[in-house]
Amino acid sequence: MSMPAHLINTHLPSIKQLQCFLAVAHELNFRRAAERLRMTQPPLTRQIQCLEAVLEQQLFHRTTHDVSLTDAGRNLMVKADAILRQLSELKTEAAMTPGRLRIGLTRTLNFDFIEAVRAQLSQLKIEDEIETPDLSSAQLLQCLAKNRLDLIITGEKGPDADQSANYGWICREPLRVALPALHPASLQSQVALDDLADLPLFWFPRSANPLFYDKCERYFSQLRVTFKRVKEPDDSLVMLSHIARGKGFALLPQSKCTFNQQGLCYRELNDSAAQQLNIDLYAVIRADETRQAVRDAQALLCRPLQPE
Repeated sequence: MSMPAHLINTHLPSIKQLQCFLAVAHELNFRRAAERLRMTQPPLTRQIQCLEAVLEQQLFHRTTHDVSLTDAGRNLMVKADAILRQLSELKTEAAMTPGRLRIGLTRTLNFDFIEAVRAQLSQLKIEDEIETPDLSSAQLLQCLAKNRLDLIITGEKGPDADQSANYGWICREPLRVALPALHPASLQSQVALDDLADLPLFWFPRSANPLFYDKCERYFSQLRVTFKRVKEPDDSLVMLSHIARGKGFALLPQSKCTFNQQGLCYRELNDSAAQQLNIDLYAVIRADETRQAVRDAQALLCRPLQPE
């Protein structure tokens, strides 16, 4: 049997050439296209020149002030877009082996100590398939939108929750106060945040989790005091070491209050604060998700944990 010509033809456009062509075709500006592709303009120009040489067609009319598509360029734009879409779908389908779910968990929680999640994850029998990147909720949502993950467990809803993602509520995680053991408030079993006004608050940027940030800020605005804010270190153990030395306090999810050090203690919030300062956990999938295995996994995670 003779080999089809397209299998042995080495003089075909490359994926990179088609990507560069489409970027220029959309922008009609080589500088902006290069920025979009995160490359410099000279190699982008070479990719277009090589593509035109392979196809033996001029794809763009270029002057010092203007770039426009030729008829051949307009025809290729439709075909190149279809080719790259099919390649993207091929990669997605290849990653979706039967029974394998790509699940991401937010770094801000310790799911080993959240029974409602740990028990349901164990029922999925995919412990070895769970991806645990060092990502925030906002970063996980980006991975979900780009189809790098099938399902994520995150704290609070994202800013475009109803448009791009389907949220299923799992449970509510209480917050605790991490404070210096020598502070007078440590003598109480439940702490009112007003009593910590003499300590700076270790705090995070709003971009990391806008809804949770806003929830906390609304409560802070009701207090009689205003906290001095200091940037939360990337390493939580560094922050807790600072707190143990009396350099501030922090609000932490209950599941993260596991590190013990001399000079550090954890306390519950008083009832008023606890009712408003907490983290709602959600199992999130894409809004257009159609695979039954993914939808079933979300439903299982959102099912109330049955008492033993």
